[in-house]
Amino acid sequence: MPRLDITDLKASYGKQVVLDGISLSVASGEVLGLIGPSGSGKSTVLRVLVGLLKPSAGQIRLDDELVDYRKDSDVRGVRDRLAIVFQQYNLFQNMNVLDNVTIAPVKIRRRPRAEVEALARDLLAKVGLSDKLKAYPDELSGGQQQRVAIARALALQPEILLLDEITAALDPELVSEVLDTIRVLASEGMTMLIVSHEMGFIREVASKVAFMANGRVVELGAPVQIFDEPQEARTREFVSKILRH
Repeated sequence: MPRLDITDLKASYGKQVVLDGISLSVASGEVLGLIGPSGSGKSTVLRVLVGLLKPSAGQIRLDDELVDYRKDSDVRGVRDRLAIVFQQYNLFQNMNVLDNVTIAPVKIRRRPRAEVEALARDLLAKVGLSDKLKAYPDELSGGQQQRVAIARALALQPEILLLDEITAALDPELVSEVLDTIRVLASEGMTMLIVSHEMGFIREVASKVAFMANGRVVELGAPVQIFDEPQEARTREFVSKILRH
């Protein structure tokens, strides 16, 4: 049974259809890479999953439980089980690293501070920032801030982690340190959906890849199929262009 099952999902911004019948599934421990041209709907899938945009049709199931995004209780339930990291770090500038990671579990989830701080220290060590607990965001590089954002999401102890172009705002030399963090999470069996233009990384870390265009999944398969032997003409066109650069 899939951990996450999306069936015929549709969504719009006003009159503009941005998702036009998306069907995807992710098993526990899988990493699904979402690739495609800008405006294809990749990031919108993640936004719908966490309730930032309500679907107009289709179904989303978590562990075979139907999520009704019209109900606030269902949206809260989803946000208890999924966490998202955006390309903008969105850290609180007036809080140090440790406080940024602990505030949501303590204030929103009402978990004991000592327990959360112990977890946060472990997570910050995992992302290579154990020496930055008392640093403030403006004292960190972009890559370090993004790793704090990942630790903050993990502190919520999500079942599924959603990553939305998390290296897009970084200088090229800072990208690898963030991707190394994701490699560790993948090796530990974290279930993830990753939207990224880092094709080499998607090829390496993803269990399967969905190529999207015009709000639809054009092709879905193993990385070797999508990048080496794409079946659809639109996928071949996209892959041939990106591999030339």
